[in-house]
Amino acid sequence: MMLNLNKGSNLPSEKTYDLIIIGGGPAGLTAGIYAGRSRLKTLLIEELVVGGQASTTERLENYPGFPDGIGGYELGLKMEEQAKKFGVEVLFGKVEKTELEGKFKNIYVEEKIYKSKSVIIASGATPRRLNVKGSEKFHGKGISYCATCDGALFTDKKIIVVGGGNSAVEEGLFMLRYTKDIIFVQDLPFLTAEKILQERLFENKDLKIYYNSEIISINGEDKIESMSVKDKKTNKNFDIQTDGIFVYIGLVPKTDFLDKNLSINEYGYIKVDNNMKTNLEGVFAAGDVIEKNFRQVITAASDGSIAAKSVEKYLENFKEV
Repeated sequence: MMLNLNKGSNLPSEKTYDLIIIGGGPAGLTAGIYAGRSRLKTLLIEELVVGGQASTTERLENYPGFPDGIGGYELGLKMEEQAKKFGVEVLFGKVEKTELEGKFKNIYVEEKIYKSKSVIIASGATPRRLNVKGSEKFHGKGISYCATCDGALFTDKKIIVVGGGNSAVEEGLFMLRYTKDIIFVQDLPFLTAEKILQERLFENKDLKIYYNSEIISINGEDKIESMSVKDKKTNKNFDIQTDGIFVYIGLVPKTDFLDKNLSINEYGYIKVDNNMKTNLEGVFAAGDVIEKNFRQVITAASDGSIAAKSVEKYLENFKEV
């Protein structure tokens, strides 16, 4: 995968934009498409690669318009191309701080300040990390959060997939191209993935699933050797031998760089109304970073379109003084 890491762009920091979008996932890119078509002077800032979490998904089968599915990274590139077609500027860099109060918003990116009349926060979320004894020791050294990225490193190895939702099952199915020795560890008494994914998983009779299982520790000296697990029904502990662990236990919103006066819930997600407005004037949010019940590429795109139209309406009444 080729990453566009064009950091240190020469985009002039003294320019004032109508809209700055923070995040280049489906929400941010869709917002950019709608903003560009509305002829808003728009800058989209992405830290790493367009597509967000979707870019690490090998194939999306539930995004409308692609009956044979489409690669997540490919979809992100197409969205970026479409946004640029309508005049959106794209800057790759890390947003370090924001000043979102007042008429004009300041976005700090690698020692430059970018000024805007409005902001859409679409910074997304990152995979929740495993937090047990040994998990930090082996982070990136046997514990992975992206099968698409690291799967080939575990060819013919014993692996454990932690979780039972769509991401866990999708990535577990992806790993079957590298190894047949796969065990799922799920803390609930059932899987939560879509039924069609469960059906595909259960077609593989060699796969084993431990339900009602609480992870106690990750064990090993120089490399992972086993995972210690407690059966929550019997309260008995046991070890599972493994060479690698792929973790899919939810997401953590990326909001650490934002103003402290932005309203967020107890889990760190941004509070918005039906129009994607936050509690701060001229500040909107969309996608996986907001408080909602269902996080998918299509819902992120929907959020982005609503946020962009709300920005357009907001700017119609914008007065600089």
